[in-house]
Amino acid sequence: MFILKLGGSVITDKTKECTFKKQVMDNLAKEINKANKQIIIIHGAGSFGHIHAKKYDLKKGYNRYEQLYGFAITHQIVQSLNLMVLNSLHNYNVNAVSISPHSILKLDNHELATMNYKIFKDFLKLKFIPVTFGDVVLDNFLSFSICSGDLLSIALAKHFKPDKVIFAIDEDGIYSSNPKINKNANFLESINSAQLDRLTTSADDHTDVTGGMSGKISTIKKISKLGIDTILLNGNKPDRLYKVLIDQDVKCTTVNGDKK
Repeated sequence: MFILKLGGSVITDKTKECTFKKQVMDNLAKEINKANKQIIIIHGAGSFGHIHAKKYDLKKGYNRYEQLYGFAITHQIVQSLNLMVLNSLHNYNVNAVSISPHSILKLDNHELATMNYKIFKDFLKLKFIPVTFGDVVLDNFLSFSICSGDLLSIALAKHFKPDKVIFAIDEDGIYSSNPKINKNANFLESINSAQLDRLTTSADDHTDVTGGMSGKISTIKKISKLGIDTILLNGNKPDRLYKVLIDQDVKCTTVNGDKK
């Protein structure tokens, strides 16, 4: 089975508030249906979640009453994006079901405290494709905070031990430096966690590669330590996701899991 993270920068236009890239998501849904694999899908919030979350300082936890409205409206907006993702999947006959993070988990000072994995298992057993997403959730220490898609990726990878974790991003993969700034950046087809460590020494150079490559590198390193391979591919390019799902060669970066 696979865990697939659809980046917010792929399925939304991060420069425009609440702008869904329907054609891109439709293409991805078509490829998911065609591949016919067992998958858990996670999607980012993109331009649907970050603006209000930042406006109300939701990441810092509860410290003033108006944040309650900010929490409620942020959840409503990311849920509306989730519905659009589901609509695309359903239009291509994917048996996708939504699992809202704030209903199944709690954090403790931004770290995962509890999570109901059984709901995922039960849906997978019946051949459904669970779809979860970055959301605002309750936090034992902060009252509430933000659960990112990356945090979900690590937690689900640790529990389910998938064949691969796939990140659909807005670049072809990982480069030696930011290709949007450095024309001489080298594309890295295969890399390990030790090489990732060296890349993070210049994390600022990677910040805009995927709308947050430094954060992605941190997430992927944690997945690598589980002995699981991670693939980064361009979700905007047709058939790349499909080919990775059926194990065909395609332009992407493979981050090899640490050998135990």
